[in-house]
Parts: sequence; C-alpha cells; structure tokens
Amino acid sequence: MKQITLFLLTITLFLGCSKNTQPPQLTKIKNVNFTKTSFSNLSGFQEQNYDEFLNNFINNCKSIKGQKIYKNLCQKALHVTDAKLFLINNFTPYSIADKSGKKEGLLTGYYEAQLHASLKESDKYKYPIYATPKDLVVVDLSSIYPELKNYRLRGKIQSNRLVPYYSRKESKFNDLNASVICYCDSKIDRFFLEVQGSGQVILDDNSTMYIGYDNQNGHKYKSIGKYLVKKGEIPLEKISLQSIRKWLSEHPSRIDEVLNYNKSLVFFSKRDKGATGALGLQLREKSSIAVDKKYIPLGNMVYLSSNLGNEKFNKIVFAQDTGGAIKGPIRADLFLGSGDKALNIAGRLKSPLKLWLLVPNYKEAKE
Repeated sequence: MKQITLFLLTITLFLGCSKNTQPPQLTKIKNVNFTKTSFSNLSGFQEQNYDEFLNNFINNCKSIKGQKIYKNLCQKALHVTDAKLFLINNFTPYSIADKSGKKEGLLTGYYEAQLHASLKESDKYKYPIYATPKDLVVVDLSSIYPELKNYRLRGKIQSNRLVPYYSRKESKFNDLNASVICYCDSKIDRFFLEVQGSGQVILDDNSTMYIGYDNQNGHKYKSIGKYLVKKGEIPLEKISLQSIRKWLSEHPSRIDEVLNYNKSLVFFSKRDKGATGALGLQLREKSSIAVDKKYIPLGNMVYLSSNLGNEKFNKIVFAQDTGGAIKGPIRADLFLGSGDKALNIAGRLKSPLKLWLLVPNYKEAKE
C-alpha cells in the first residue's frame, strides 16, 4: 500500500512540475507561442546602449499601461546605476512565434509626415483634415463580451440603428459632422498623413502645428500598394512608399480611384508635441514600434532583430503605437523620426523580423 501511495505522490509531483510555468500575462494572449530563453541567445544583445534603454524604460513608465505592466520596477529604474544589470536581473526574454510555430515576420517603418496647409480654405488649400465627427459612435463590447476587448464597433445612428460610417469615397459627397483642423494642398500628402498617423503641419504663416491620430471611421484598412500590384501598375519587387507616390503623381486622373480603394478614413486632433503614439507618449526614433495589440499589448518592452537596409538592427524597443496595416504576432512598424532621411528609410523598409517579449520577473525582481 505504501508503495502505491509513494508512486501516486511521485506522479503528482511530476505532473505538477511539468505544468506550463509561463507568467500569467503571457497565458492571456491567444494564438501566440512564447518560449523562454536567455539574453545570451539574443543576437547583438551585448552591443546594446543600455543607458538609452534605461532612459526609454523610464519614459515608457510615464504611461498608465507601462506602470501597470512594470509596477514597482518603474520606481526602481529611477535609482539604477547599472542599466545592464537592472535589465538582466529583472527581466526574462520570451521568443514570439505564431500558432503554427513560425518565428519570422515582417518589419516595416513609419515616420512623422510633413505637409503644408492653411487654417482657411482656398483654391490652393482645399483638402480638409478632419477632427473626429460628432456623430461617430464607438461601441466597446468588452464589458459584455471580454473576448472582444481588442475590438471596437464604429458607425453612426440612423433610424435608431447603428450603420457603417461614411467610407473615404462617401465622405467626399456627404457633409461630415466634424470640424476642420486645417486645409492642406495635396490629397496625396493627406493620405500618407493618415497612413503615418501623425505629422507636422507647416501653415501658410510659417508656424508649425502638430496633429495626431484621434479616431477612424471603422472601415478596414486596405493597402493601395497591393491594389497597384494587383492592377499590374507597379511590380511587387518595386513597391514602396516612394514608388506609390511617384505613380500617383504621374496619374492624376486615377488618384481618387486608388485612394478610395482604402475605405478607412482617419480623423485627427491637435497635439502640443511631435509624433505621439497610442499610449500618448511622444514617439522616439528607432525605439518606438507600432504593433498588433492583440498579440503584443501596448506598453510592453520588446527585443527586435532585423535589418535596416544593409545593416543589422538589434534593439530594445517599446510597443507604443498601433496601425491599421500592422497585423499578426510577429509584425512591427518601427518609428524612424521625421524628415527626408526618415521618409527614405521608412518607404523602402521591408525586412525579416524576429521578436522577443521582455517579461518582468515580479517575484525575482532585484534592486
């Protein structure tokens, strides 16, 4: 009898030890495979600028989500003298794979757009940049259906029913119940402002105004680049922001056809600082990324391994933004700053990507 009891106890202990020991915050994320690893397995980890990491970490903790994720580590970071030791002692890397086990995805880039505009409509400045319409209804169903916490329904009330809001094409022929922030001089520039999500507006009196994403009409984002490839206008291997802009400039009679393929329409608000992400923090060049928040919750610290042009790029970055085209667990859009240099890199960036989530060791966290 004692032998049977001992056998059952051994089996119980074995099963208990073999349970998934992933941190609870990872088990909540569906359709992603996380695998625990060590910092020594991260390509380029020893070459990191750890002081920059610490500065970015403290900045990330200014957001509500950052404070919720990192808790007491936000306060501890303010008194750190060895940034590398703080990172190694208090965090564990987990490689990210999709549900099929694939660990390689796609890195693209974005930048702070710049465009010319006026507060008054004229023959030159005639393309309105809208604030969020007063009749746009956003429905959050998470309190009733927790599994839908990452989804929002958007539309407008018509005959006591919620119906889809105006598409990009429809908005041109209907008066939006929205104020106009300014009028710009190029519908192409306005479109790419929406894609980038934020921008510097140079007004006709030479003053600068910052604007950023505030809301959108609820229609799914569709890539006009894919549309042009499908139509045989630009070869797939040559598609880039630059080639798309060039094609649009050379085919003015087809601009509306192509832009209207993307029914999604973005609304903006004024900002008191430059490019700001979904966390409300000012984005930092080559340190902030846009992600699909269903798989990488905003505010998380991530290790990224990819290429920028012909150069290896391995960096500790922070998930601080989202984007309509950023879908999937191994997908990131790297913020590259503003100006022509950032535009040139962002417009052509399409590199293989590997990601690791850097998870805090709450119980093991050290000074």
